[in-house]
Amino acid sequence: MRYVCAGVAVIALLTCGAAGYAETVGDCDHAIGGALRSRGTLLVDSEPAGIEVVGTDKDEIHVTCTVKRDGDPRDIELRLSGTEGYERLKISGGGAVHNKNLEVRIEVPKKLNLRLRMGAGQVTVSEVAGDKDIDLYAGQITIRTPEKGSYKSVDASVDIGEVNAAAYGVEKGGFFRSFSRTMGNGEYRLRAHVITGQIDLE
Repeated sequence: MRYVCAGVAVIALLTCGAAGYAETVGDCDHAIGGALRSRGTLLVDSEPAGIEVVGTDKDEIHVTCTVKRDGDPRDIELRLSGTEGYERLKISGGGAVHNKNLEVRIEVPKKLNLRLRMGAGQVTVSEVAGDKDIDLYAGQITIRTPEKGSYKSVDASVDIGEVNAAAYGVEKGGFFRSFSRTMGNGEYRLRAHVITGQIDLE
């Protein structure tokens, strides 16, 4: 694992002053992690991959990845930057590695606000409360929410594909499918969009 501060490599994790910020860099042979407060925010920007986000009881983030075949695990870069309450995870590299070959597991506090952007692949979010805003160009989004009543608004849509909201008794397929609902007693917002693919709310 490598640690950098404002783009300069160092051999130990540094706390940077006003002139910079701390970054942690790893790969599929070197997991990365750090403190992430409950009710904090995580922004994920990823190459095509299979991503699993799992809520835990720890106030920290832990990221691992696996390359199944046709690629060097050291070619995948995991870069974590930001502050304890607002982290950004950038997943890049891999060359010829396709989304079916790269699997990423992200462990986060159970109460977390999540924003995720990815070109293609599969995203599964389990046991994570908080606001969610997830965008895919192509693929599948599956969100397993601890409590259905935790949301004050839900907005799920696909341009071509299916929206299955079993928790709300809704199944829609075809072109420009969407599901929206506003609840008066919830706390969080959920937005999920796929241009071509499928969304499952469980």
